Amino acid sequence: MTDATPQLEPPDDDLALVLVGGGARAAYQVGFLRALVAKHPTLNLPIITGTSAGAINATYLASRVGPLSEAVGGLVELWRKQRVEEVFRVDGLSLLGLLLRWGLRLVSGGGILAPEVRGLLDTAPLRRFLERTLEPTANGEFVGIARNIAARRLRAVAITTSSYTTGQSVVWVQGADIENWERANRRSRKTAITIEHVMASAALPLFFPAIKLGDGWYGDGGIRMLAPCSPAIHLGARRILAISNRCRSSMEEADRPVIRQYPPPAQIAGQMIQSMFLDGLDRDAFNLERLNGLLSTLPETERQGLRPVDLVVIRPSRDLGRLAGEFEPQLPWLFRHLTRSLGSRETASPDLLSLLMFQENYIDRLMEIGAEDAETEGDRVAALLERRPQ
Repeated sequence: MTDATPQLEPPDDDLALVLVGGGARAAYQVGFLRALVAKHPTLNLPIITGTSAGAINATYLASRVGPLSEAVGGLVELWRKQRVEEVFRVDGLSLLGLLLRWGLRLVSGGGILAPEVRGLLDTAPLRRFLERTLEPTANGEFVGIARNIAARRLRAVAITTSSYTTGQSVVWVQGADIENWERANRRSRKTAITIEHVMASAALPLFFPAIKLGDGWYGDGGIRMLAPCSPAIHLGARRILAISNRCRSSMEEADRPVIRQYPPPAQIAGQMIQSMFLDGLDRDAFNLERLNGLLSTLPETERQGLRPVDLVVIRPSRDLGRLAGEFEPQLPWLFRHLTRSLGSRETASPDLLSLLMFQENYIDRLMEIGAEDAETEGDRVAALLERRPQ
């Protein structure tokens, strides 16, 4: 449930951008933002929060010094350079070596000779790619974030991770005049955002290795983040633009089966991924709508410091999982062979595959759909940008 945290008087910088996870599907967010800044060239996003692949987009936007349009343009080029081999190793030696290590660990019975494994895939290429494109300092920090905060172009940026050490959802925040908050199994920590925080937030469970932050190990922020809009609200947002990566289906479409036989591992994993990354935003939208309706019936003196929060959720007009199946033949041969062994071709909507589909044509198509949806949703977004919360 979204946190109903009492807020101070609304400042001018009460607009937040919330970017959820979804692996390669996060390219859709970039296409939408490209069309958005073309329509609103003076737009500023003072609060930016990101989870998983959305954390990469959030960090890039928060760390660029200059107009938002230039930052989004750079983000477009970043995604156009993405390839599977720029995210994880797909050479035969690496993939077969990882498979062998996992196999040995499974049959070892947990003995002392069991090899250490830290993920089904080697994400060293992703770290090198992000270091080239995000340009952190020698200690991993992003100078641009501090500069934007000092110049008051940015109020705060927040990156969500999941602690494997404690089981908590931890939100790492860099901003001005920020106070930490705590909820059941959720907490925030003030810090200088580094490349390690981004890598941790984007570490898909089991597939990508966990990242050491301080005295704990952290992975994908979507695992325990039940309220994706919560960090933005804690940071003072009164207007939220959230970009989802899952289309809204009609009941007829939702009832349409995507498999005909026993569900393969890819289908089961895809359902888990959908729940982890996308269901929380749906719950947030529902709860905020109900809370806003309740507050509208109360005089301000009886609201106990609570204020309405305007939320616009953008959803793809197409099923990005189904779309991934069209581009599956373009994946590197051995990696494609391994995904097919999990049943990626036995489902009409291979959602698991879509997270790993860092292929040029798929990325370009996602950005095209995002731009098209920005045109369709233009009036809703413009209304959010123009109105002031009551």
